[in-house]
Amino acid sequence: MLPDISLPGLASAIGLGLLIGVVRERAQPDPSHSVAGIRTHLMLALAGTLGIALGTTVLVVVLLLTGALAVASYLKSAERDPGLTGEVAMPVTALLAALAQSQPGLAAGLSVVVAGALFMKRPLHQLVRERISEQELQDALLLAAAALVVLPLLPETAVDPWGVLVPARLWRLVVLILGVGMAGHVALRLVGARWGLPLAGFLSGFASSTAAIAGFGHRARAEPNHVPAAAAGALFANLGSYVLFCGLIAGVAPALLRLLWWPLLLAGAAMLAAALLGVLRHESVTSLPASHTPRAFRLSHALLLAGLMGLVLLVSAWLQHWFGAAGVVVAAGAVALVEVHAAGASLAQLATSGQIELASAGWGVVLLLAVSSLAKGGTAFISGGRAYGWRVASGLAAAPVIAAVSYFLVHIQQVPSAT
Repeated sequence: MLPDISLPGLASAIGLGLLIGVVRERAQPDPSHSVAGIRTHLMLALAGTLGIALGTTVLVVVLLLTGALAVASYLKSAERDPGLTGEVAMPVTALLAALAQSQPGLAAGLSVVVAGALFMKRPLHQLVRERISEQELQDALLLAAAALVVLPLLPETAVDPWGVLVPARLWRLVVLILGVGMAGHVALRLVGARWGLPLAGFLSGFASSTAAIAGFGHRARAEPNHVPAAAAGALFANLGSYVLFCGLIAGVAPALLRLLWWPLLLAGAAMLAAALLGVLRHESVTSLPASHTPRAFRLSHALLLAGLMGLVLLVSAWLQHWFGAAGVVVAAGAVALVEVHAAGASLAQLATSGQIELASAGWGVVLLLAVSSLAKGGTAFISGGRAYGWRVASGLAAAPVIAAVSYFLVHIQQVPSAT
């Protein structure tokens, strides 16, 4: 009886064997020294394919023989090359070939990862041993522990009478602040301060612009010569958050977006201009910090910001509880101090259902932008100091002012309510 071998799996196994083998062949420039190269890894891939097709027992025997060959190869080359990577790659090739019979796509993808790790030997060693400091490694481990150890253990249920303080959600904010700090730090190391911080800011703004402003504020306080670039990063983070805010309004209440089209477009243009001005200023730095062990973030700073935001959530819940429907707008404004997206989506939903007139909802959106800018400006002063705070707050203030003026000029007449 012929073994059950699929053609896609066989093709994937042959391809991954050749790929890993080519990389291993080029790793040994001296032809006189033996190495498990392209022919060896092709044979290992075929052996793994036949092993899984003929049964588990045969596959185990193949792996045992491969392991024995790897040990023999190491004993022969240990004096001139004490590394184990080449020997470990041999059973990995056989296992990937066996996996290719059931999941050829996954096996092919993993083989690319293996080949990349083998090919980038020197850059990876240089990165770990020379370019990453002890402090940066400690910060990375702290971020991983906060996201992968602490967060899954926290409850997803509220612990207060109004149902707004959810420990898991607040801790996600802490993780976001830490992650923003780490993203900005990595971008800074890769492309420099002038463009690295703005790029990290815009991407992080889709998660939490407030967290981004706090993270960049810490960098501005720790590295005063990075204040212009950090402020630009914070403004780009607010721009990313604004794009998401407009997208939520468009999805929940298209009629409200049509009403606010020009005011929102002009406000976004003002945000972009303010952010670009911070990048293009001549005093923007173009070099890395002088310190060789900079901190990516401070955990105490993230905990303080999360605590303040939890307090604001309690205040907004209290207002809504005591004032009822009359406090909805006030509560939405209070929520916008922490999360403008949730407040905007709630206001858009009220406009769609007809509970609020469309014109009033438009002014409510302008109010949310103003309140959010005010809160973020305060966060900038608290986290980054006066110089950083003024740059960020002035850039944030332009958008709601332009939105309010343009909305008043374009829609001064009464607008019919949503249907």
